[in-house]
Amino acid sequence: MTTYSRRRMLQLMGAAGLGAAGLAACAPTPEATAPLAADDPKANEKSFSFASWTLNEEAGKPVVQGLLDTVSARDGLTIDGISYPYNEYLNQLTLQVRGGELVGAAQLDIAWLGALASLGKLRDLGPAAAGRGYTQTALTSGQYEGKQFGLPWTTGAIGLVSNKDLMDRAGIGAQPRSIEDFEAALVELKGLGNGVVPYAASTKVAQLKDIMVWMQTFGCTLLDGDEVTIGDEASVDAVTWYKKLYDQKLIAPDVDRFDARALFSQGRAAIYDDAIVGKGAVVADSPDKELADKLDPIARPIVSSGDTPQALLWGHVIVVIEGEAANTATSFAQWMTSDDEATSAFFEKLALPPTTERGLASAAVASDPYTKAFGERVTATASPSPFWKFPEYAQMETVVAEQVQAVLIGSASPADAMRTARQGVQALIK
Repeated sequence: MTTYSRRRMLQLMGAAGLGAAGLAACAPTPEATAPLAADDPKANEKSFSFASWTLNEEAGKPVVQGLLDTVSARDGLTIDGISYPYNEYLNQLTLQVRGGELVGAAQLDIAWLGALASLGKLRDLGPAAAGRGYTQTALTSGQYEGKQFGLPWTTGAIGLVSNKDLMDRAGIGAQPRSIEDFEAALVELKGLGNGVVPYAASTKVAQLKDIMVWMQTFGCTLLDGDEVTIGDEASVDAVTWYKKLYDQKLIAPDVDRFDARALFSQGRAAIYDDAIVGKGAVVADSPDKELADKLDPIARPIVSSGDTPQALLWGHVIVVIEGEAANTATSFAQWMTSDDEATSAFFEKLALPPTTERGLASAAVASDPYTKAFGERVTATASPSPFWKFPEYAQMETVVAEQVQAVLIGSASPADAMRTARQGVQALIK
C-alpha cells in the first residue's frame, strides 16, 4: 500500500443509518457480483489502484485493507491502496485524476462529487448500480447532473443528538417537535445549572455552515436554480432566532464539532449536531460509562405543522476513473458497496451503515437501537446541500459562516449579513 501521510481519525462526519422503518423483512437480494475481471480480455484489468482516506486512519485501515485482501485473493487481483490524509485528499485526488495518473477507483466524500465529476474523467456507474438493492436515498448521494458517478458505500446524515438523562432531569418528557418546543426545552435545560450548555451548536466559523440546515428549516431554499436565495425572509428569521439563542446563553460561543463532542462526552451539553460515527468519539472520551445508553437522536424541529424535518445528507461513495482497468474497478466498487459480507464487516467494525435495503434489514443493523433510531428520525428526510454541485462549495459555506459569525458577535444585523452573504455566494457561481 502506498501511504503518503497519517492523520487523526476523521470525526466530523458521522454517518447515520438510512431509515430502517418500512424496510421489508425480505429485502430484494442483489444480483451476484461475478469474479472481477472474469470475462475481461485485458490482463492489466487485474491490476489497479484504490485511493482512500480511510486507509490512512488508525481504526479504518485494517478494515478496508482486509476487504482489499479478501477480494484480491478471491480473484487474483493486485490492488494498490493509496492513502492521503482527509484534509489533503480532494486536492491530491484531483491532481491524480486530472493528470491521468490514477488507474482504478477511489473513495469520495459525497460533498466532493461535483468537484471531481466536473473533470470529465469519471465513469457513469448507472448500469453498475442497477439491481444491486441500493436505497433511493443512497443512490441520490452518488448522483451529479443526472448521472450516477458514485456507488454509495455508506450513507447517513448530520442531525441532532440528545442526552436522555439530561433531558429527563430537565423534565422534558417528549422530544421537541416544533421550534417553540425546542426553544422551551433549551430554557429548561439551562435551568439544570452546573455549567450545562443546553445546545452545543456550532458558533465557530469552521462549522457555522450548520446554520444552513436551520435556514432550510425556516423555509429558505438556499438556491433556486443558480440564484442564491439566502437573504430572504426565512434565512433572516433563522439567523435572528440563532442570535436569540446565543444572547440567552442557550448556545455557547466558540464551539465547533470537536468542542461540542467534548462537552457532550463530559455531560456538559444536552444536545449537539453529529452523526453516527460521533457516537464512538463521545463514548470513548466520556467518564460516564453508561453514556452510550443515553444517546438519543432527535428529528430537527419544524416551524409549521406538516413541514419536513431537515438534515444534511452525508456519506461516502466509490467512483471509478474511466479508462484502463475501469471494468474491473467497477466490479470491485459493486462488491465493496453491496456485497453482504463486505458491507456487514464495514458496519460491524466501523459502525458505518450499509446502503442497500438488504444490508439495512440485516440482524446486525436492526439490533442496534441507535443506528435504527438515527435512520428513522434523521437520515430518512436528509438531503444534500444544493451548493455541492459547485466546485467552490466550500468557499460558499465559508462566506455564509463568516456573516453569521458577524451577527453573533453583534457587528452586523441579520438582514445586512444575509444580504452580504447572498452577494458573496452569488459571485462564486460561474
